[in-house]
Amino acid sequence: MLRKLARVAVVGVCCAAGSTAMAAVTTGRVFGKAPAGASVRVSSPEYGIRRGIPVNASGRYEVTWLPIGVYTVEVVDGGQPVAKHPSVQVFVDRGSRVDFDCAPGQCPEMAAR
Repeated sequence: MLRKLARVAVVGVCCAAGSTAMAAVTTGRVFGKAPAGASVRVSSPEYGIRRGIPVNASGRYEVTWLPIGVYTVEVVDGGQPVAKHPSVQVFVDRGSRVDFDCAPGQCPEMAAR
């Protein structure tokens, strides 16, 4: 009887660990190029997420651990969006590349388009 209980416990722990590992892979990321020194904001009204991240000196950024869904990705200057990519789809365990091809100080021209 004790052996049966031990087997059931081991199987239960293995199943629980497997479902936890599968549940952990429900996020994706957004990455790309933007003017060096700027900030990029990723937001989703669906999830109530609004994350900002600085762009590094090489003009790269990456926002990780985003639940799958649709996001708006913006270059922000002084707290205001100056360039925007709406409807960016984030997929499970994949990255969505979003590049802003504007030079520092020239993104406001893109926002008017």
